[in-house]
Amino acid sequence: MGKKAKKAMNNLKRASFNNKPSEGADFLPLEGGPARKLAASQQKPPENTATVLYVGRIPHGFYEKEMEGYFGQFGTIKRLRIARNKKSGKSRHFGFIEFESPEVAKIVADTMHNYLLFEHLLQVYVIPPEHVHPRIWRGFNYHYKPLDSVQIERKRHDKERTLKEHQKLVG
Repeated sequence: MGKKAKKAMNNLKRASFNNKPSEGADFLPLEGGPARKLAASQQKPPENTATVLYVGRIPHGFYEKEMEGYFGQFGTIKRLRIARNKKSGKSRHFGFIEFESPEVAKIVADTMHNYLLFEHLLQVYVIPPEHVHPRIWRGFNYHYKPLDSVQIERKRHDKERTLKEHQKLVG
């Protein structure tokens, strides 16, 4: 018999012969005497306050207005931002959504994770508040107006040139 088994047997013998409840018991004694208080972590689980969701693998054509309409059916959306390319303004296929309540955010993450949308499996995760960067919402309500590259190139081509620039161009 090993040390652990002997110790367990001794504890069992002591518990069966003692009429008094032990100090370490997690139950209330029948006599109504003093009981051990539960630890703070056992009394109440920490509240989930995460309201920000990461949404990945967003398909082409499913942008801010469409996302707001679709995810708005779950609850009130505070902020929504899709990451975009600075130069072209095209979607980078991921974004962030902030809901009013953490319960709604948890439900949305559970429901929409691996949801098939336009042949793309959405990846939706709840982001803990300590991992939300303060600049994540920078420019969240900015609507990007793409540049007309044809018009810019036309202006560059048709601009008035000096004599020196013209000779260089011809030469």
